[in-house]
Amino acid sequence: YESGSPLFQDARIQFPMRYYIIAMLFVIFDIEIVFLYPLAIQLNALGWFGLVEFLSFVAILLVAYVYVWRKGALNWH
Repeated sequence: YESGSPLFQDARIQFPMRYYIIAMLFVIFDIEIVFLYPLAIQLNALGWFGLVEFLSFVAILLVAYVYVWRKGALNWH
């Protein structure tokens, strides 16, 4: 009982594994995108080195995204 109210159903239901995989992928890619903001702000000050680092980081993210997409981890059935 929570707050004195009886439960309508069992709280220990099972979620499909795909739900957790998609949630973890969302968190991983979301955190990686957060790293792009400070780099984009300081891109002018960093010059060519910053541009190369920025493009390499985006390329790594795109490779990871394409890999996950090709494996079918983003398909929701």
